[in-house]
Amino acid sequence: MKKKEKVAIIGTNGLPAKYGGFETLANYLTLNLKNEFEFVVYCSKTPASKRLKHFNEAQLIYIPLKANGWQSILYDAFSLFHSTFKSDVILYLGPGAGFLVPLIRLFKKRTIVNHGGLNEWERTKYSRFQRFVARMGHKYAAKYSFRNITDNLLLKESLKNSFNADSVVIRYGGNHARREKVDSVLLKKYSFLKSNYFVNISRAQEDNNLHLVLEAFRELPQKKLVMVSNWDISQYGIELKKSYKNIYKNIHILDAIYELKEINAIRSNAEAYIHSHSYCGTAPSLVEAMSIGIPIISFDVPTNRETTQNKALYFTSSKELIKTIKTLNYDLIIENGLAMKRIADMEYTWVNIANKYFKLFSES
Repeated sequence: MKKKEKVAIIGTNGLPAKYGGFETLANYLTLNLKNEFEFVVYCSKTPASKRLKHFNEAQLIYIPLKANGWQSILYDAFSLFHSTFKSDVILYLGPGAGFLVPLIRLFKKRTIVNHGGLNEWERTKYSRFQRFVARMGHKYAAKYSFRNITDNLLLKESLKNSFNADSVVIRYGGNHARREKVDSVLLKKYSFLKSNYFVNISRAQEDNNLHLVLEAFRELPQKKLVMVSNWDISQYGIELKKSYKNIYKNIHILDAIYELKEINAIRSNAEAYIHSHSYCGTAPSLVEAMSIGIPIISFDVPTNRETTQNKALYFTSSKELIKTIKTLNYDLIIENGLAMKRIADMEYTWVNIANKYFKLFSES
């Protein structure tokens, strides 16, 4: 029997997935490909009492550093060099320390880099120095990796134009998100589930435009909004939460929810999903909502149009969002939801995504 190759996954908070798109990707790659490869997943600083040795049969290695914030580059660097002794293939998700990838080539390891969202090195949430470091990370990772992955055709073009680097487009799966019936326990915890509402799920960063959505519903007191975010990670989020939580009866401000049954219930029972990201590639939260089959009202940027194949409803301001919501009717809602579901079933299933990664991991 041929020996399984070892694949190390680095650059995430680790497993079980409780943070974002990269963690969910790690979860479904290890779940779907565990019979073909041996996985090692590097995990962020975690109390000893909460550590697991394995998850989805993948070995978990804990680094005494945090995967986010100022420690993230050190975390990635340690994971990169450690993984050269533990694996045959390295999957690096979000190359914050991508400038080290040329050194990893000296160990003759196949390093596959997923570059994440659109032009991370241009995000306004970063300082000038942070943008410089991010650009260098993506530049050297793109140039010296064995393969580059982008999650959107627009990012593929950007990587080529910015660094003359080729990439393969592999998106995210969303079919782990599914319709969830509302039971008495959920209804007791989230009373808004018994009424009509719109939902938005985003990280609290300015380029996700939470303020535009909140401003719109401030002017739509007859319409309910449920907004889920990790508010306390930024001053932007803290100020929005202070300004809107328990201030407007039609606006429900919720902290991040990591229980899949709960978040599925909140998404699947909404009248429509409002996707407000302006600076992402193929956003996991968007394809999850599409997979459930609810209507999508999306911020109008090329990447979101590419993900939804121009079949969603779009807005660029709070006024446009208000106008769009006021024009919704039953037929439009049904048509939009079905269109999103058809696209998701063709493009954003984990089996398809895993098969594409399988081909990359198997290359020599």
